[in-house]
Amino acid sequence: MEDPLPEQMRAAGTALLTALDPAARESAVHSFDDEAARRWLEYRPRPRPGVCLAELDVAARKAAHRLLATALSPSAYAQAMAIISLEEVLDRAEGWQRGRHSADYWVAVFGDPAGDDRWAWRLEGHHLSVNMTVVDGQVSPAPIFFGANPAAVRYAGRPVSRPLGVEEDLARALLDALGPAERAAAIIADEAPADIISATRGRVDAPLEPLGVPSQRLGPTGRALLDQVVALYLDRLPPELAIREAARLDAGPLHFAWAGPTHPGRRHYYRVQGDDLLIEYDNTTADGNHAHTVLRRPASDFGADVLASHHQAHPH
Repeated sequence: MEDPLPEQMRAAGTALLTALDPAARESAVHSFDDEAARRWLEYRPRPRPGVCLAELDVAARKAAHRLLATALSPSAYAQAMAIISLEEVLDRAEGWQRGRHSADYWVAVFGDPAGDDRWAWRLEGHHLSVNMTVVDGQVSPAPIFFGANPAAVRYAGRPVSRPLGVEEDLARALLDALGPAERAAAIIADEAPADIISATRGRVDAPLEPLGVPSQRLGPTGRALLDQVVALYLDRLPPELAIREAARLDAGPLHFAWAGPTHPGRRHYYRVQGDDLLIEYDNTTADGNHAHTVLRRPASDFGADVLASHHQAHPH
């Protein structure tokens, strides 16, 4: 059966460009070959390639959201909306001093979704970056960054808002399931790094050394929980794409590493690495209440995999 996702994405991308007025379209559309703009990842609040949703009318903003929804599962789309809404919560917590707002998200399109065999798009802002590349009818996902500040808002100790809670809880369950030797191998440092290691680099040029405990050393419970952590991040994607990505990783070796204290409420970090897979999570600022997570494919980010196949089939 033919994968419907590329055409769904193409239709949504075309509808977005149709909904933009000429000035907004000029800001939003870039050449596919503009590597500096296309191979971009930024999860801090600042201007970026594309057009800001705040500058669009309701119809165009809804078209941008419909495009975003083609790239995310229903649960991940709900996470993304919760992340966006936290801009208002954070602005209040900061005394309304920085002008943060939930429309400060930007959409960019690279190439022409209606006519090109190579095109891409990104929706990005503070704590959200979703990048998709479509080449010869194949969708290549990643990087996909989700963050949350505050990571948790509580009432009487109970969470009112915690968009990335499952990402933390599953990793803690995995850590708790490890035996003493496995746990000693998994914990690589007493203190967490300041941020995710891959940061905002457009390329993870030097592969990160796999650290922590290899999946081959885990017992059945530990391996099952590690598989659940990986599935959680892959399931940010639509089902057909998540299944394809899981098959790409099937049976390959994985490493799980943790840094920082192991009890909740303290600054901590973990990562999962596999063949062309990098998952990172950190909660290392604001006393462990400011989370970053990213799903990357170091050798295939920004469509490098499908572009390589395209160039083999269509040498220039």
